[in-house]
Amino acid sequence: MGTYFTVTCRCDSLLDQARIDAELRSVNVQMSTYDPDSALSAFNTGQTGVWVAVPAAVVEVIETASQLSELSDGAFDVTVGPLVNAWGFGPDLQDEAELPNDQTINSLLKQIGYQQLESRAQPPALRKHTDLYVDLSAIAKGHGVDRVAGLLEASGCADYLVDIGGEVRVRGVNARGVAWTIGVEVPDPGSQGEVQRVLRLTDQSVATSGDYRNFRTIAGAHFSHTIDPRTGRPVDHALASVTVVHKSAMWADGLATAINVLGPERGQRLAQSMGLPVLMIIRSTDGFEERYTAEMKQILVNP
Repeated sequence: MGTYFTVTCRCDSLLDQARIDAELRSVNVQMSTYDPDSALSAFNTGQTGVWVAVPAAVVEVIETASQLSELSDGAFDVTVGPLVNAWGFGPDLQDEAELPNDQTINSLLKQIGYQQLESRAQPPALRKHTDLYVDLSAIAKGHGVDRVAGLLEASGCADYLVDIGGEVRVRGVNARGVAWTIGVEVPDPGSQGEVQRVLRLTDQSVATSGDYRNFRTIAGAHFSHTIDPRTGRPVDHALASVTVVHKSAMWADGLATAINVLGPERGQRLAQSMGLPVLMIIRSTDGFEERYTAEMKQILVNP
């Protein structure tokens, strides 16, 4: 997945790390846009209007993504890939790539639309009704976390922490016998590793989305890697990062992206309507302002 992973666990039986490695390789083979031989890449380059067989896990992720798209009124859309690529954040990351002009953006917007993507469970397959390019990078890491967690639970692991590139799922307690503590970074490129807030979690997942790690600066202008599929442009608001807690890492991952696209006001309304524990860190003239839901307050250390 192009990132690190760590697993900390206490299990009733010996768990071979090779099984975890194989599970994560399977996610890559199924869902990576960086692997031209993956099942998703084969679908992206395949014909329109025909059912293309894919692994059942791909259908599961696509169906979750569709629900997220509906909940967010299109702020989350896995067909946004062509715009991500155009802005220089795709598989062939291009720091020096030129910014797309209005004509290019408007043309690419015609290729975007989760409504044009259809899935079925039996037999598992996808079908696109226009020339779509599906990018699952905003949800596949969380899915990978859930997959590894499933392996651990099948091996009798009562207590564990799984972390893939910052998407985290925990169960039980840590080695000291207390709930796991997870740090939320200060969303500032110059403050890497500094902790803004600490969460106390058990039997939950957490994901953070922000623009402070992956961005481009051109002629003094800051461009986030998070592209709004409704406008075709990088998000442009004061929300620096959003952290979401959910039982499923896949859902936490996707919801963090959706709320990040929606911005502080609309994102907060979505969080409140779903009863989600959400922490938003918003840029202000004096630094950063925090905004969190009542559900998040319950799991913050020293709220």
